[in-house]
Amino acid sequence: MRRALVALLTALTMAVGTPAIAKPGPRWTPLSYAPAPADNPLKGFMPFAGDFQTFPHSMEWFYLPLRDVMTGPDQFDWDAFERQLGEIAARGHQGVFRFYLDYPGRPTGIPQYLLDQGLLTRPYTEFGNNGVSVAPDYSDPRLVAALESFITALGRRYDGDPRIGFITLGLIGFWGEWHTWPYDGTTQPENWMPSTEILTRILNRYEAAFNRTRLLARYPSPENKSLNIGYHDDSFAFSTLPPTSWHFVQQLIDVGVTEKWRQQPIGGELRPEIQSCLWDEPVSCTQYESFAESVAQTHASWLINHAAFAGAGFSGDKLQRAVKAAQSLGYELSVAETAVSRDRVQVRVANRGTAPFYYDWRAELAAVDSKGRIVRRWPTPWTVAGIQPGADPTHLSARINTHGLRGRHDIVLRVANPMRGGVPLRFANTSQDAGSGWLTLGSVNP
Repeated sequence: MRRALVALLTALTMAVGTPAIAKPGPRWTPLSYAPAPADNPLKGFMPFAGDFQTFPHSMEWFYLPLRDVMTGPDQFDWDAFERQLGEIAARGHQGVFRFYLDYPGRPTGIPQYLLDQGLLTRPYTEFGNNGVSVAPDYSDPRLVAALESFITALGRRYDGDPRIGFITLGLIGFWGEWHTWPYDGTTQPENWMPSTEILTRILNRYEAAFNRTRLLARYPSPENKSLNIGYHDDSFAFSTLPPTSWHFVQQLIDVGVTEKWRQQPIGGELRPEIQSCLWDEPVSCTQYESFAESVAQTHASWLINHAAFAGAGFSGDKLQRAVKAAQSLGYELSVAETAVSRDRVQVRVANRGTAPFYYDWRAELAAVDSKGRIVRRWPTPWTVAGIQPGADPTHLSARINTHGLRGRHDIVLRVANPMRGGVPLRFANTSQDAGSGWLTLGSVNP
């Protein structure tokens, strides 16, 4: 009887097969959160270009008259532009800029050859100009052709240049802000703005010329609604919030682009009158809007705020309030948890900010020995571009080869700034090294 039972059990085992032993899953380890620095790349407050040490920043802003680079219908001298970009990059910063034709109070930015050809211009006294600058006739075919030629040349030469953070479209209107108020047919009978057809041509030429560098237009409009172009609010926290019809967010609502920030950046300038008083406690500005609510509704990534940099800058609690405000702009990427083994690294990345990271910067893994030396690197297909705030963490996984490494090694991660010497992207984690940009994920002992 006993032999028969053993035989039966043996037969059943042979028929069913030996049960498989499940491989253990990855051992996930949470990483602690710490606020990311205010000078993370491509976000925060920025000054007009210059060597400022008073406030953390990663970008610098500048204007340039078109006449400084455009010398003929298809002739360009990029020296002045290169010099400005080079000086900013030498400080480890990326440049954000705008070319203009008409800047109130400054000499004309119209290329000289167009003036020599008899381009019609209009003097005005508004905005303290007193006839210094002049408004061009934007309907002149020679000017339209010049703008299209310039945009094409700019894109051909500079699209994807890592020294450039963002480009605001410029070229049209006072300050290149795409308005000629009060000469817009509403307050004054004269309308100096280009026709919708011309504006559409300029917009389409910009989109065709730039595939990698991000563009921003001053105003949402039906003409730019479907284009790969973001927006900049140059009166931020002053005429930003709804329901007033000309306020920035109300314009986003009216055009139907309140969600465009998910793919295209929002930037701008903190209204000059409130750049300093907004950080007083209590706020001492005579007119302003809630900065936090303006950020929440626009999802802005960057703002010009030169007052934070000029002179002695801010100090004490006022400085800290402004720094926290700068930190609240744009992305804040944090590795929520990680799983590190000898042959694979996995991370889950969350965005605790208010906007995504908009550029396809690549991530890299490395092994660091006990003396702090990087002894092996592994490129990855990872990108943090487009990770949405408030969404579930994004799972990233890559194979590594630790064969031949002896002893314990830390495995670290970074998203490299493609500009040599550029401010590194840092994660919002306690194990983030502030200087090199490397984030410690865990360790292996092959």
